[in-house]
Amino acid sequence: MRRELTAVPVSRPSPCSQGSMSLAVDMRNLNVACVDMRNRGARSGRGRSACGFLSIMGGRQLPSNNSDVQNEPDLNRFRPVNEQLAILMRGVDCGDPRTRDNMETELRDRLAASRDSGKPLRVYCGFDPSRSDLHLGHTIPMRKLRQFQELGHQVVFLIGSFTGTIGDPSHQDSARAQQTLAEALDKAETFATQAFRILDRDTTIIDYNHRWLEKLTFGDVIDIASLFTVQQFLARHNFRQRQERGDAIWLHEFFYALMQAQDAVALETDVQIGGTDQLFNLMAGRKLMEARGMKPQTVLTYPILPGTDGILRMSKSSGNTINIDDDPGLMFTKVLNLPDEVVPLYCDLATRWDQATLDAAQHREKNDIAGVKRDLAKEIVSTFHGDDLAEQAATDAARMHGGDAPSSAPVVNVSEPMSVLDLLADASLVKSRGEGRRLVAQGGVRLNGETVSNPMLKVHPHPGQEQVLQAGKTRFLRLAHPTAKEPGTG
Repeated sequence: MRRELTAVPVSRPSPCSQGSMSLAVDMRNLNVACVDMRNRGARSGRGRSACGFLSIMGGRQLPSNNSDVQNEPDLNRFRPVNEQLAILMRGVDCGDPRTRDNMETELRDRLAASRDSGKPLRVYCGFDPSRSDLHLGHTIPMRKLRQFQELGHQVVFLIGSFTGTIGDPSHQDSARAQQTLAEALDKAETFATQAFRILDRDTTIIDYNHRWLEKLTFGDVIDIASLFTVQQFLARHNFRQRQERGDAIWLHEFFYALMQAQDAVALETDVQIGGTDQLFNLMAGRKLMEARGMKPQTVLTYPILPGTDGILRMSKSSGNTINIDDDPGLMFTKVLNLPDEVVPLYCDLATRWDQATLDAAQHREKNDIAGVKRDLAKEIVSTFHGDDLAEQAATDAARMHGGDAPSSAPVVNVSEPMSVLDLLADASLVKSRGEGRRLVAQGGVRLNGETVSNPMLKVHPHPGQEQVLQAGKTRFLRLAHPTAKEPGTG
């Protein structure tokens, strides 16, 4: 039975001191406890540190991967290795076929050893809270973590509370703006809560990397840095481009990969998940683990999900996100409007579909791409909002396609003739009257399915009947007209 924790009024985790810990933190609805790690340690290369560990598993301590305690193996605990491998290697792209083959071989061996011993693999992925909310691109590695969970393995959701103060330069054309630890932790609260739309709340372990990274001495950092060369960093695509343009490359940006490498050592991880843009950082973790006498982690990286424009990576700054907190209708419509060429990648990375369903979708893509998009949109909405709201979003989308308003569209009463422009502006379907005129001129406004060519067209009341005003593809207004009163009534 899961042990319940009593939270104390602390707004965010604070660095832990040496010795046993009993600090509990209430992060919104998450009961989180800081427990002792002395038996496991987070090695910096100069000894073990007793930093605290946050767990949402009823305060249970994360066991050591080097524990001397051996449990009787349960050979039925894990599925056959080949079955696990087929699921876990789906979508993996480690930069080149040779690296992928090596990682697949390593993972096969780890899965076999895990099954023989009955001991789960420890798998983690780090997430820097650069923003307070998540979009679909963030959830791609989370889906792989969830697959590991469903196969019986141990998952750590690492919040980059310290690395987030610098920001990952992996895909940046310029240095990221820095933030304070307090700012990073504020954003992490929402971040962690949203993660449980994908991850299993009861078996996910949460940790914060400021707990060991801020304890490193300058000597520790020099020791880690001595394993890498400047040439290795400058060979990275983004740094090379900035150097060629004469743009600044700040020294602290090099430290990001070193810190992420230390995360792998501190967590004593078996497998790390990340995007293909993270490959250098994840490989740095392998190198540091080997230097510390540890078995290097297996690295699994996945393609970067393009945004709704189909070109740029999904990001808030590019304005091309599908946010996991988008309402069901908006989320459904965004997926329907994806460029055709990115649909296969979305099907592969952003769904829970099994291989047979994926194969069927791929077979339909040439002749029924619209149908595949509808199924894809329904699956994505269902993941974050449930089956019922996904069905409603699909129904509303079909109504909109036919010129009908979705059930969620706002309703206004029209008791006297009003111009289309007035209705658009008064209902905030457009930002300004000027935008309304431009939209009409572009043929983007419809009344009862008919294109409106005159913004001053009068809409007359039709008692007992509803009319529909549409602006663009997704903005609708339902026009209700009060029933005319009988003479001498009211």
